[in-house]
Amino acid sequence: MVERQILHVDLDAFFASVEQRDAPELRGKPVLVGGAGGRGVVAAASYEARVFGVRSAMPMAEALRRCPEAIVVSPTMGRYQEASTEFFAILDDFSPLVEGLSVDEAFVDITGTERLLGGPRDVALAIKRRVVDEVGLVASVGIAPTKFVAKIASDIRKPDGLCIVEPDDVLTFLHALPVKRLWGVGAVAQEKLAKLGLHTIGDVANYPQHILEKKLGKNSGAHLGALARGQDSRSVTGGREAVSIGHEQTFESDRDDLEYIENILLAQCDKVARRLRKHDYRARTIVLKIRFADFNQVTRRQTLDDPSSDSRVLFERIRSLLRALPIDASKGRSGKVRLCGVSAANLEERDAPRQLGFAEAERARGEALGDVMDQIQDRFGNAGLGRASHTKAKKE
Repeated sequence: MVERQILHVDLDAFFASVEQRDAPELRGKPVLVGGAGGRGVVAAASYEARVFGVRSAMPMAEALRRCPEAIVVSPTMGRYQEASTEFFAILDDFSPLVEGLSVDEAFVDITGTERLLGGPRDVALAIKRRVVDEVGLVASVGIAPTKFVAKIASDIRKPDGLCIVEPDDVLTFLHALPVKRLWGVGAVAQEKLAKLGLHTIGDVANYPQHILEKKLGKNSGAHLGALARGQDSRSVTGGREAVSIGHEQTFESDRDDLEYIENILLAQCDKVARRLRKHDYRARTIVLKIRFADFNQVTRRQTLDDPSSDSRVLFERIRSLLRALPIDASKGRSGKVRLCGVSAANLEERDAPRQLGFAEAERARGEALGDVMDQIQDRFGNAGLGRASHTKAKKE
Protein backbone atom coordinates (compact mmCIF):
# COMPACT_ATOMS: atom_id res chain seq x y z
CA MET A 1 0.00 0.00 0.00
CA VAL A 2 1.35 3.43 -0.96
CA GLU A 3 1.90 5.68 2.06
CA ARG A 4 -0.05 8.90 1.77
CA GLN A 5 1.77 12.22 1.54
CA ILE A 6 -0.43 15.05 2.76
CA LEU A 7 0.52 18.70 3.07
CA HIS A 8 -1.21 21.25 5.25
CA VAL A 9 -0.39 24.71 3.92
CA ASP A 10 -1.25 27.73 6.07
CA LEU A 11 -0.67 31.41 5.32
CA ASP A 12 0.95 33.02 8.38
CA ALA A 13 -1.06 35.78 10.15
CA PHE A 14 -3.05 36.10 6.93
CA PHE A 15 -5.12 39.29 7.34
CA ALA A 16 -2.35 41.17 9.14
CA SER A 17 0.26 39.99 6.63
CA VAL A 18 -1.82 41.26 3.70
CA GLU A 19 -2.03 44.67 5.40
CA GLN A 20 1.75 44.71 5.98
CA ARG A 21 2.38 43.60 2.40
CA ASP A 22 0.28 46.42 0.98
CA ALA A 23 1.48 49.15 3.37
CA PRO A 24 5.29 49.09 3.73
CA GLU A 25 5.10 51.44 6.73
CA LEU A 26 3.39 48.65 8.69
CA ARG A 27 6.12 46.07 8.16
CA GLY A 28 7.96 45.03 11.28
CA LYS A 29 5.35 46.73 13.49
CA PRO A 30 2.59 45.27 15.67
CA VAL A 31 -0.58 45.32 13.56
CA LEU A 32 -4.10 44.44 14.68
CA VAL A 33 -6.86 43.91 12.13
CA GLY A 34 -10.36 44.55 13.42
CA GLY A 35 -12.75 47.15 14.76
CA ALA A 36 -11.12 50.14 16.43
CA GLY A 37 -14.17 51.14 18.49
CA GLY A 38 -14.87 50.19 22.07
CA ARG A 39 -16.75 47.09 20.91
CA GLY A 40 -14.10 46.03 18.42
CA VAL A 41 -12.61 42.54 18.29
CA VAL A 42 -9.23 41.45 16.94
CA ALA A 43 -9.71 39.57 13.67
CA ALA A 44 -5.98 38.98 13.22
CA ALA A 45 -2.72 40.00 14.87
CA SER A 46 0.73 40.22 13.31
CA TYR A 47 3.53 38.21 14.91
CA GLU A 48 4.99 41.46 16.25
CA ALA A 49 1.77 41.89 18.25
CA ARG A 50 1.47 38.25 19.30
CA VAL A 51 4.61 38.43 21.44
CA PHE A 52 2.57 40.66 23.78
CA GLY A 53 -0.04 37.93 24.22
CA VAL A 54 -2.49 39.35 21.70
CA ARG A 55 -4.57 36.81 19.79
CA SER A 56 -7.53 36.72 17.42
CA ALA A 57 -11.06 37.02 18.89
CA MET A 58 -9.67 39.08 21.80
CA PRO A 59 -11.52 42.34 22.58
CA MET A 60 -9.62 45.17 20.91
CA ALA A 61 -9.52 47.14 24.16
CA GLU A 62 -7.73 44.26 25.89
CA ALA A 63 -5.33 43.85 22.95
CA LEU A 64 -4.38 47.53 23.12
CA ARG A 65 -3.83 47.30 26.86
CA ARG A 66 -1.36 44.50 26.24
CA CYS A 67 0.24 46.17 23.24
CA PRO A 68 -0.28 49.97 23.40
CA GLU A 69 1.97 50.55 20.38
CA ALA A 70 -0.16 48.38 18.11
CA ILE A 71 -1.53 49.88 14.89
CA VAL A 72 -5.20 49.07 14.30
CA VAL A 73 -6.42 48.73 10.71
CA SER A 74 -9.90 47.94 9.44
CA PRO A 75 -10.35 44.70 7.46
CA THR A 76 -10.17 44.98 3.67
CA MET A 77 -12.00 41.82 2.67
CA GLY A 78 -11.67 42.37 -1.07
CA ARG A 79 -7.87 42.21 -0.89
CA TYR A 80 -7.98 39.17 1.37
CA GLN A 81 -10.23 37.38 -1.12
CA GLU A 82 -7.89 38.25 -4.00
CA ALA A 83 -4.87 36.92 -2.07
CA SER A 84 -6.80 33.76 -1.19
CA THR A 85 -7.74 33.18 -4.83
CA GLU A 86 -4.08 33.53 -5.86
CA PHE A 87 -3.02 31.17 -3.05
CA PHE A 88 -5.44 28.41 -4.06
CA ALA A 89 -4.49 28.81 -7.72
CA ILE A 90 -0.90 27.94 -6.75
CA LEU A 91 -2.00 24.86 -4.79
CA ASP A 92 -4.14 23.68 -7.70
CA ASP A 93 -0.98 23.55 -9.84
CA PHE A 94 0.48 20.85 -7.59
CA SER A 95 -2.47 18.50 -7.14
CA PRO A 96 -6.12 18.02 -8.13
CA LEU A 97 -6.77 17.07 -4.49
CA VAL A 98 -6.88 20.41 -2.67
CA GLU A 99 -9.25 20.74 0.28
CA GLY A 100 -9.70 24.27 1.57
CA LEU A 101 -10.37 24.68 5.29
CA SER A 102 -10.68 28.47 5.18
CA VAL A 103 -9.49 31.36 3.01
CA ASP A 104 -5.87 30.88 4.14
CA GLU A 105 -5.28 27.16 4.70
CA ALA A 106 -5.71 23.89 2.84
CA PHE A 107 -4.77 20.24 2.67
CA VAL A 108 -2.98 19.06 -0.48
CA ASP A 109 -2.60 15.35 -1.29
CA ILE A 110 0.58 14.81 -3.32
CA THR A 111 0.67 11.01 -3.04
CA GLY A 112 2.30 9.46 -6.13
CA THR A 113 3.59 12.72 -7.60
CA GLU A 114 7.29 12.17 -6.81
CA ARG A 115 8.31 11.39 -10.40
CA LEU A 116 6.60 14.51 -11.66
CA LEU A 117 7.18 17.03 -8.87
CA GLY A 118 9.97 15.60 -6.74
CA GLY A 119 9.79 14.58 -3.08
CA PRO A 120 7.45 16.12 -0.48
CA ARG A 121 10.12 18.54 0.74
CA ASP A 122 10.71 19.73 -2.82
CA VAL A 123 6.99 20.32 -3.30
CA ALA A 124 6.66 22.16 0.01
CA LEU A 125 9.61 24.43 -0.78
CA ALA A 126 8.25 25.11 -4.27
CA ILE A 127 4.85 26.09 -2.84
CA LYS A 128 6.42 28.33 -0.22
CA ARG A 129 8.61 30.00 -2.87
CA ARG A 130 5.67 30.66 -5.21
CA VAL A 131 3.51 32.05 -2.39
CA VAL A 132 6.25 34.57 -1.62
CA ASP A 133 6.90 35.44 -5.27
CA GLU A 134 3.32 35.53 -6.56
CA VAL A 135 1.23 36.52 -3.52
CA GLY A 136 3.81 38.36 -1.43
CA LEU A 137 2.98 36.34 1.69
CA VAL A 138 4.63 33.62 3.78
CA ALA A 139 3.27 30.11 4.26
CA SER A 140 4.02 27.38 6.77
CA VAL A 141 3.79 23.76 5.61
CA GLY A 142 3.37 20.50 7.50
CA ILE A 143 3.86 17.13 5.78
CA ALA A 144 2.62 13.83 7.19
CA PRO A 145 0.76 10.65 6.23
CA THR A 146 -2.49 11.93 7.83
CA LYS A 147 -4.45 15.16 7.80
CA PHE A 148 -4.42 15.48 11.58
CA VAL A 149 -0.66 15.21 11.92
CA ALA A 150 0.00 17.44 8.88
CA LYS A 151 -2.11 20.22 10.42
CA ILE A 152 -0.20 20.08 13.70
CA ALA A 153 3.10 19.98 11.83
CA SER A 154 2.34 23.18 9.91
CA ASP A 155 1.68 25.01 13.16
CA ILE A 156 4.62 23.70 15.16
CA ARG A 157 7.31 25.91 13.60
CA LYS A 158 5.42 29.05 12.60
CA PRO A 159 6.08 31.50 11.08
CA ASP A 160 7.66 30.43 7.77
CA GLY A 161 7.81 26.86 9.00
CA LEU A 162 8.41 23.52 7.32
CA CYS A 163 7.95 20.36 9.34
CA ILE A 164 8.02 16.82 7.93
CA VAL A 165 6.73 13.91 10.00
CA GLU A 166 7.74 10.55 8.54
CA PRO A 167 5.34 7.61 8.99
CA ASP A 168 7.65 5.87 11.46
CA ASP A 169 7.92 9.04 13.55
CA VAL A 170 4.22 9.86 13.93
CA LEU A 171 3.79 8.50 17.47
CA THR A 172 7.04 10.01 18.70
CA PHE A 173 5.98 13.36 17.27
CA LEU A 174 2.47 13.24 18.75
CA HIS A 175 2.93 11.75 22.17
CA ALA A 176 4.93 14.58 23.74
CA LEU A 177 2.36 17.20 22.71
CA PRO A 178 -0.31 18.54 25.11
CA VAL A 179 -3.83 17.14 24.80
CA LYS A 180 -5.16 20.49 23.55
CA ARG A 181 -3.51 19.67 20.21
CA LEU A 182 -6.08 16.91 19.63
CA TRP A 183 -8.90 17.92 17.31
CA GLY A 184 -12.05 18.29 19.35
CA VAL A 185 -10.36 19.09 22.66
CA GLY A 186 -11.46 22.49 23.89
CA ALA A 187 -11.33 23.89 27.41
CA VAL A 188 -14.10 21.61 28.73
CA ALA A 189 -12.64 18.39 27.27
CA GLN A 190 -9.16 19.41 28.41
CA GLU A 191 -10.45 19.76 31.97
CA LYS A 192 -12.12 16.33 31.81
CA LEU A 193 -8.91 14.75 30.54
CA ALA A 194 -6.87 16.48 33.24
CA LYS A 195 -9.15 14.97 35.92
CA LEU A 196 -8.23 11.56 34.49
CA GLY A 197 -4.54 12.45 34.74
CA LEU A 198 -4.22 12.81 30.96
CA HIS A 199 -2.07 15.79 30.00
CA THR A 200 -0.26 14.71 26.84
CA ILE A 201 -1.41 12.96 23.69
CA GLY A 202 0.75 10.03 24.76
CA ASP A 203 -1.24 9.82 28.00
CA VAL A 204 -4.46 9.52 25.98
CA ALA A 205 -2.96 6.90 23.64
CA ASN A 206 -1.90 4.69 26.56
CA TYR A 207 -5.14 5.05 28.54
CA PRO A 208 -7.55 2.09 28.40
CA GLN A 209 -9.84 2.74 25.47
CA HIS A 210 -12.99 1.35 27.08
CA ILE A 211 -12.56 3.61 30.12
CA LEU A 212 -11.89 6.62 27.89
CA GLU A 213 -15.15 5.97 26.04
CA LYS A 214 -17.00 5.50 29.33
CA LYS A 215 -15.70 8.80 30.73
CA LEU A 216 -16.02 10.94 27.59
CA GLY A 217 -18.78 9.19 25.69
CA LYS A 218 -18.40 6.44 23.11
CA ASN A 219 -17.99 8.65 20.03
CA SER A 220 -15.75 11.28 21.60
CA GLY A 221 -13.61 8.69 23.38
CA ALA A 222 -13.18 6.63 20.22
CA HIS A 223 -12.32 9.74 18.20
CA LEU A 224 -9.67 11.04 20.61
CA GLY A 225 -8.18 7.62 21.21
CA ALA A 226 -7.74 7.00 17.49
CA LEU A 227 -6.10 10.38 16.89
CA ALA A 228 -3.78 9.88 19.86
CA ARG A 229 -2.62 6.60 18.31
CA GLY A 230 -1.96 8.34 14.98
CA GLN A 231 -5.03 6.89 13.27
CA ASP A 232 -6.79 9.21 10.82
CA SER A 233 -8.17 7.60 7.67
CA ARG A 234 -9.85 10.72 6.26
CA SER A 235 -8.83 11.49 2.71
CA VAL A 236 -8.26 14.89 1.16
CA THR A 237 -11.43 15.87 -0.66
CA GLY A 238 -10.88 17.55 -4.02
CA GLY A 239 -13.37 19.55 -6.01
CA ARG A 240 -13.13 22.44 -3.56
CA GLU A 241 -15.97 24.90 -3.91
CA ALA A 242 -15.33 28.61 -3.76
CA VAL A 243 -14.75 30.15 -0.36
CA SER A 244 -17.85 31.68 1.17
CA ILE A 245 -18.29 35.46 1.02
CA GLY A 246 -19.49 37.45 4.01
CA HIS A 247 -19.63 40.66 6.02
CA GLU A 248 -20.26 41.27 9.72
CA GLN A 249 -20.35 44.25 12.09
CA THR A 250 -19.98 44.73 15.85
CA PHE A 251 -22.21 47.51 17.20
CA GLU A 252 -20.90 50.30 19.42
CA SER A 253 -23.72 49.48 21.85
CA ASP A 254 -26.06 46.50 22.10
CA ARG A 255 -29.22 46.92 19.98
CA ASP A 256 -32.68 45.37 20.12
CA ASP A 257 -34.49 47.62 17.64
CA LEU A 258 -35.30 45.39 14.72
CA GLU A 259 -35.46 48.15 12.10
CA TYR A 260 -31.90 49.27 12.80
CA ILE A 261 -30.56 45.71 12.68
CA GLU A 262 -32.44 45.00 9.45
CA ASN A 263 -30.94 48.10 7.85
CA ILE A 264 -27.44 46.92 8.76
CA LEU A 265 -28.20 43.46 7.37
CA LEU A 266 -29.57 44.98 4.17
CA ALA A 267 -26.31 46.89 3.71
CA GLN A 268 -24.39 43.68 4.31
CA CYS A 269 -26.51 41.83 1.76
CA ASP A 270 -25.73 44.57 -0.77
CA LYS A 271 -21.99 44.16 -0.11
CA VAL A 272 -22.14 40.36 -0.30
CA ALA A 273 -24.15 40.47 -3.53
CA ARG A 274 -21.71 42.97 -5.05
CA ARG A 275 -18.76 40.70 -4.27
CA LEU A 276 -20.62 37.69 -5.66
CA ARG A 277 -21.15 39.52 -8.93
CA LYS A 278 -17.55 40.76 -8.99
CA HIS A 279 -16.28 37.18 -8.84
CA ASP A 280 -19.04 35.80 -11.12
CA TYR A 281 -20.72 33.69 -8.45
CA ARG A 282 -24.23 33.00 -7.27
CA ALA A 283 -25.04 31.73 -3.78
CA ARG A 284 -27.23 28.75 -3.14
CA THR A 285 -27.12 29.16 0.67
CA ILE A 286 -27.46 32.34 2.73
CA VAL A 287 -26.29 32.46 6.37
CA LEU A 288 -27.27 34.83 9.19
CA LYS A 289 -24.90 35.27 12.15
CA ILE A 290 -26.09 36.93 15.36
CA ARG A 291 -24.04 37.40 18.54
CA PHE A 292 -26.10 38.47 21.54
CA ALA A 293 -25.01 40.78 24.36
CA ASP A 294 -24.16 37.78 26.55
CA PHE A 295 -21.82 36.52 23.76
CA ASN A 296 -24.14 33.63 22.94
CA GLN A 297 -23.90 33.21 19.17
CA VAL A 298 -26.37 31.67 16.74
CA THR A 299 -26.21 31.02 13.02
CA ARG A 300 -29.20 30.35 10.84
CA ARG A 301 -28.99 29.28 7.21
CA GLN A 302 -31.44 28.75 4.41
CA THR A 303 -31.03 27.23 0.98
CA LEU A 304 -32.43 29.29 -1.86
CA ASP A 305 -34.80 27.78 -4.39
CA ASP A 306 -32.50 29.16 -7.09
CA PRO A 307 -28.93 30.44 -6.61
CA SER A 308 -28.74 34.23 -6.77
CA SER A 309 -26.48 37.27 -6.54
CA ASP A 310 -29.45 39.65 -6.20
CA SER A 311 -29.29 41.42 -2.82
CA ARG A 312 -33.10 41.65 -2.67
CA VAL A 313 -33.37 37.86 -2.78
CA LEU A 314 -30.63 37.43 -0.19
CA PHE A 315 -32.15 39.99 2.16
CA GLU A 316 -35.66 38.47 1.99
CA ARG A 317 -34.28 35.23 3.41
CA ILE A 318 -32.04 36.97 5.95
CA ARG A 319 -34.94 39.07 7.22
CA SER A 320 -37.15 36.02 7.70
CA LEU A 321 -34.36 34.27 9.63
CA LEU A 322 -33.80 37.35 11.80
CA ARG A 323 -37.46 37.78 12.70
CA ALA A 324 -37.60 34.25 14.05
CA LEU A 325 -35.04 35.21 16.73
CA PRO A 326 -35.93 36.79 20.13
CA ILE A 327 -34.80 40.36 19.41
CA ASP A 328 -37.56 42.92 18.75
CA ALA A 329 -38.03 45.25 21.77
CA SER A 330 -41.35 46.49 20.39
CA LYS A 331 -42.76 42.99 20.83
CA GLY A 332 -41.39 42.48 24.33
CA ARG A 333 -38.45 40.36 23.28
CA SER A 334 -35.36 40.90 25.40
CA GLY A 335 -32.37 39.62 23.41
CA LYS A 336 -30.02 42.51 22.59
CA VAL A 337 -27.58 42.09 19.73
CA ARG A 338 -23.85 42.78 19.83
CA LEU A 339 -22.93 41.67 16.28
CA CYS A 340 -24.68 40.70 13.09
CA GLY A 341 -23.36 39.27 9.85
CA VAL A 342 -24.36 37.84 6.48
CA SER A 343 -22.48 35.30 4.39
CA ALA A 344 -23.14 33.49 1.13
CA ALA A 345 -22.08 29.86 0.80
CA ASN A 346 -22.48 26.86 -1.49
CA LEU A 347 -21.42 29.02 -4.42
CA GLU A 348 -21.70 28.22 -8.09
CA GLU A 349 -20.40 30.01 -11.16
CA ARG A 350 -22.76 32.64 -12.49
CA ASP A 351 -22.74 31.24 -16.02
CA ALA A 352 -23.80 27.76 -14.89
CA PRO A 353 -26.68 26.53 -17.08
CA ARG A 354 -30.12 27.12 -15.61
CA GLN A 355 -33.64 26.19 -16.65
CA LEU A 356 -35.36 29.09 -18.40
CA GLY A 357 -38.67 30.37 -17.12
CA PHE A 358 -40.31 33.14 -15.13
CA ALA A 359 -38.10 32.65 -12.07
CA GLU A 360 -34.96 32.79 -14.20
CA ALA A 361 -36.14 35.91 -16.00
CA GLU A 362 -36.96 37.60 -12.69
CA ARG A 363 -33.56 36.70 -11.28
CA ALA A 364 -31.84 37.98 -14.42
CA ARG A 365 -33.60 41.35 -14.04
CA GLY A 366 -32.52 41.64 -10.41
CA GLU A 367 -28.93 40.76 -11.19
CA ALA A 368 -28.85 43.10 -14.18
CA LEU A 369 -29.94 45.94 -11.90
CA GLY A 370 -27.13 44.93 -9.56
CA ASP A 371 -24.66 45.05 -12.44
CA VAL A 372 -25.73 48.63 -13.21
CA MET A 373 -25.31 49.62 -9.56
CA ASP A 374 -21.85 48.02 -9.57
CA GLN A 375 -20.84 50.03 -12.62
CA ILE A 376 -22.00 53.28 -11.01
CA GLN A 377 -20.11 52.52 -7.78
CA ASP A 378 -17.01 51.48 -9.70
CA ARG A 379 -17.04 54.83 -11.46
CA PHE A 380 -18.10 57.18 -8.66
CA GLY A 381 -17.24 55.21 -5.52
CA ASN A 382 -19.56 54.16 -2.70
CA ALA A 383 -20.95 57.69 -2.49
CA GLY A 384 -22.23 57.45 -6.06
CA LEU A 385 -25.28 55.38 -5.23
CA GLY A 386 -26.76 54.00 -2.04
CA ARG A 387 -29.94 53.21 -0.14
CA ALA A 388 -31.53 55.84 2.09
CA SER A 389 -31.86 53.22 4.84
CA HIS A 390 -28.08 52.75 4.86
CA THR A 391 -27.61 56.47 5.52
CA LYS A 392 -30.10 56.34 8.36
CA ALA A 393 -28.34 53.37 9.97
CA LYS A 394 -24.97 55.13 9.78
CA LYS A 395 -26.34 58.26 11.48
CA GLU A 396 -27.65 56.19 14.36
